[in-house]
Amino acid sequence: MPDTSRTSYTALFRTPEFRPLFLSSAAGVAARTVGGLALGTLVFRATDSPLLSALSMFGPALAQVAGATLFLSGADRLPPRAALTGLSLAFAVTTAALALPGLSVPAMLAVVLVQGLIASVGGGVRWGLLHEILPEGGYLTGRSVFNMMHGLTQIAGYAAGGFLVAVLSPRLCLLLAAGLYGAAAGLTLLLSRRPPRAAGRPSVTATRRANARLWSARPRRHVYLALWIPNGLIVGCESLYVSYDPGSAGTLFACAALGMLAGDITVGRLLPPRLRPRLGVPLLVLLAAPYLALFLRPPLPVTAVLVAVASVGFGASLVQQERLVALTPDDLTGQALGLHSAGMLTAQGLAAALAGTVAQFTSPATAMTATALASLAVTLTLTVASRRAGGTRGRTADCCRDRRRGTRGPRDDRRRGRGAGTGRVPSPLDWIKDRSATPARSDPCIG
Repeated sequence: MPDTSRTSYTALFRTPEFRPLFLSSAAGVAARTVGGLALGTLVFRATDSPLLSALSMFGPALAQVAGATLFLSGADRLPPRAALTGLSLAFAVTTAALALPGLSVPAMLAVVLVQGLIASVGGGVRWGLLHEILPEGGYLTGRSVFNMMHGLTQIAGYAAGGFLVAVLSPRLCLLLAAGLYGAAAGLTLLLSRRPPRAAGRPSVTATRRANARLWSARPRRHVYLALWIPNGLIVGCESLYVSYDPGSAGTLFACAALGMLAGDITVGRLLPPRLRPRLGVPLLVLLAAPYLALFLRPPLPVTAVLVAVASVGFGASLVQQERLVALTPDDLTGQALGLHSAGMLTAQGLAAALAGTVAQFTSPATAMTATALASLAVTLTLTVASRRAGGTRGRTADCCRDRRRGTRGPRDDRRRGRGAGTGRVPSPLDWIKDRSATPARSDPCIG
């Protein structure tokens, strides 16, 4: 894989379709940020329940697992522009419905779950299109730009959202979020019409068949688990910000977004390719460790610093996504990235429910510390399992056999490194020799 760390950000924005995709995604992130904070505040005021407040903000993620099981084949089998426009309009309508006066909390949660089903295809469509429109080797840099945009938009969105919720009302902020979703739909119309990446109609059978194919190779399983569970548990900690400190939740969310931005810049732009694969585990440890101190209830400035430092660890996901793309056939790229997105959001929703339940019976500070400990335990377990399985010919052959089932072209051959086209299975020594050219293949687990 080319040295993506040297890919110019300016060159990305010169790619015609990158700009509308970037801007529409920014509008969607702003809508989710403002709308999520408004809805969480509205539910907490009505119920005084940390669990229900967390579920209202992160509940859509709980429906992602159902969507990933039933509809994810649409990520590669639907025209990208039409799919993204339809998804944004659906979110605009459902977010406006959440602002209806007199809507009960159970009804709000039902709407939130519907939003999760709608969104289950969105990640695969968006990231598959990004991989398609960028040149070979540009995905990591492009995704890091999107992550940085996500962080900056969250910083601004949570700051503005906290102010607007206090000055106006949560329901007016929900209407503002609906308008932002409408703007995102308009921006997606600037994308070119593209055919689906894979032939056939979306179906439950096609979704399950492709998911089974993606899950069949051990290296991809390790990557998926590392992408989903450790950071999902830390998002469970974030879901308790409102109940941990209701008056400063916006500040904590903004600090978390700032730390995430710093991590994405460091991993996506500053680190050399040879170093990136070695930082997966250290970054996951950094993601969880600072939350252990919240059990002591430090003052707000200290808490804000701890949250920001911890969020730098979210940069681990860029390392893991680079490996996932390198291990996936081109005709499954959209569904592979969609499965990552859906699984990640599902893990986040489950973690939010788990953390909220613990907080309900103990305290938010205790729940955040326990959830961070669980994240560290999962990281350690995955690291040990990965190293025990690493370097075996059986694992390598399994992955390579799976890749040969997909559509292959010259760019895929370049990803394979030594042994491509020779009929032999590449050995671990070949991967070591090719590390400078394909850093993501040096260790296809987590770090």
